Amino acid sequence: MKYQHSYAVGGFTASDQTQYSPIVRRFGCLFIKPGIALILSLGMFFLSSAESIGAERDSDKKNGAKHHIEMIAEETEDGLLAYRMVEHQVDGVNITSRYSTQATIPGPTIVLTEGDKVRLTIRNGVTVSPDQQISVHVHGVHYTILSDGTLKIINKVEDEGAYPDHGGRFYTYLWDVAPGTAGTWPYHDHNFETHNGSEDRGLFGTVIVNPASGSVTASNGSSISSLPVSSIKKDYVLYLADDAFWGMEIDGASKQQIPLGVNPILTAKGGDNVRFHLIAMGTYLNRFQLEGYQWVDPGTTKLIVAKDIGPLENHAFTIKALGSANYMNANFSRKLMGMRGSFNVTSGAP
Repeated sequence: MKYQHSYAVGGFTASDQTQYSPIVRRFGCLFIKPGIALILSLGMFFLSSAESIGAERDSDKKNGAKHHIEMIAEETEDGLLAYRMVEHQVDGVNITSRYSTQATIPGPTIVLTEGDKVRLTIRNGVTVSPDQQISVHVHGVHYTILSDGTLKIINKVEDEGAYPDHGGRFYTYLWDVAPGTAGTWPYHDHNFETHNGSEDRGLFGTVIVNPASGSVTASNGSSISSLPVSSIKKDYVLYLADDAFWGMEIDGASKQQIPLGVNPILTAKGGDNVRFHLIAMGTYLNRFQLEGYQWVDPGTTKLIVAKDIGPLENHAFTIKALGSANYMNANFSRKLMGMRGSFNVTSGAP
């Protein structure tokens, strides 16, 4: 079927699979069968529907959390564009208070776990043009072509974004956070002005997918260990633009997200486990360094002191905070532009 836009609240879908329940889909088919066939079909319908619903409920219990997310894209005071979290519910529990009440650069960091399911709706509050769409294109997680968040010229199906919000225009995406998707992934607009997106205007954010195992590999100075995700005191999300870092901090206990601005000062207590998430949003090759620290190169048992990161590539690592240091983009031209910041570690457990 052709993708359907909807301008009414509750009417948006990302595919015909979510437009109707299993019961409605079966019920619609019954009325094309006359006479006795209809009666027999009704009996089979109720039996199979009950079995299907029961199986779906059992599956829900075994699988991950269900996330219902609504975001809006807005213009900032300085003329940039940014995403704002409107609402985020996890299995019916509202966690929206974790996010800023303002549209921020970078955008909200969406934290998931392998096995989760996500229904994300984007609204377009950028009213520069009545036919100008804004979308959410995500990396890393699984989805069908209807949730790609691109223009028809790319996906060959439909323009998959939201038009300016004049009374409730939406576009909804469905993500499957399948096994094997653990990692740090960017999301960004892919429809504004050109199919290249508008991440250079501020419409970008991050999805963190924690492993289903609940543990990560970490460096403790010169040794490697496995740590529970719950032991991480802070997550630092750093976006490498062409001339600066943009930062976001997430508190491990409260889960509160704090936008840090450009080339931010990162803080930690000595002995705390902290995790860095690096995403390159620009067009150049970057070389990240955290002076005096070494960390595990993901997927290996190798300790490294620097990492080359190309456009839209990502890199994440966990360390124990042992002392203050500078972080920087050591690529020569980026270093000359002043792409550096401070990692300040206060006294605490050794």
